[in-house]
This record gives sequence, C-alpha cells and structure tokens, in this order.
Amino acid sequence: MNNNENILFSILLILLFSPHQLNAETSANVGYESEYIFRGIAQEKSSASAGLDYSSNGFYAGTWAAQVTEGLEVDGFFGYSGSDESGDFTYNLGFTGYYYTDDFDDTYEEINLGFCYSSFCLDGAFGDYENFDGPTLDYTFVSASYVFENGLYVTYGDFSQDAAGSYIEFGYGFTVAELDATIKYISSDSTLVGPSGDNFLILSLGKGFSFE
Repeated sequence: MNNNENILFSILLILLFSPHQLNAETSANVGYESEYIFRGIAQEKSSASAGLDYSSNGFYAGTWAAQVTEGLEVDGFFGYSGSDESGDFTYNLGFTGYYYTDDFDDTYEEINLGFCYSSFCLDGAFGDYENFDGPTLDYTFVSASYVFENGLYVTYGDFSQDAAGSYIEFGYGFTVAELDATIKYISSDSTLVGPSGDNFLILSLGKGFSFE
C-alpha cells in the first residue's frame, strides 16, 4: 500500500474498533455472467463468481473471486459507508485490490470514493497498476449511474491519467425464480477496447445469503 492507502486503512481500523460497533453481519453471494465485462473491458466469456462479505455499523470488508480467461481474479476490499438521517444521501470510502492467480493480468490497487443521492450515484477510483515488468501506471476511473423506479438503469464510465477510454451501460434488473437477474447492454469506445470499439449483450444471475 502507498501512504494514502495506509492512512485510509488506519482510519477504517479506528471506525471498526470504536466502542459503538455493533450488529455485525456476514453474507455470501454466488453469480454467473454470460460474459464478464468490468468497466467496459472484456475479462471472460461465461464466468462464475463467489464472494464473502462482513459488515458492522458501516464498516465492511470482503473478498470476491471470478473466472477470467486464464485462472482466477481474486479481489479483496474494505471500507466504511454511511448515510444521512433520511437515507437519501449515502457515501462510501474504501480500498479494493484486484489480484490474479495466473498471467491474465497484473495487480491493481485503488482507493474508492462514492456518493449517492436518491437514485443518482457518482463513484471514483484512484489506483495504481503494477504493469508486470513495466513502470507502475496511475489511473482514475469515474462513473455516474441513475436507477429508474421500474428497474432500468444507465451508467457512464470514463478512465483518465495513464488509462483512457469510456463506456456506457444500459440495464434492467429483476427477480426470477428467487434469483437476482440483470440484462445489460454495454458499448465501449475505441480508445478503451480497440480501433472499432465493442458492444456486449449480457445476462447475469446472482444469489445472496445472509448468516445470523
């Protein structure tokens, strides 16, 4: 971790072990996507995933793993989230690391900052990419999302610094046979994925489990 990430980790430890921490909850999730696309970039066709999460009065930590073209992507994350009294305004401050079992990709580590008001969310990620034997690259990723009452949503995401490119995503979330389902269409520009850009139509299914 760099100095900023060490400071963030110290703040989150203080929040976690402060006297008011109660009501801990542990949950798990499993999922499947017909194609795994992350921030507009293809990772794997037909990918299964699983995750484990812990939360306690705003503090959260967890891990998540998914199939990629070579081996597994294994993520670790922690952070703190909260809201105002009405619940209309929410915020999140956290850290996420993306790690790989084979040579599919190298390590990404980032600080995450997010704000939501009602159905509109603005999220930012400020990270480093280890880049195998090359120089470490810095990147910023910003996204804006809006969720409609009928389950439709739209997201726009954009990279800057040593990364570049953008994408737009339209989706519809619903429940079928007690599973959380999403149908989504993603269009990535030529800067992000290559000369002609790319478009994806994806079905995702997921199920969450809570442990007392």
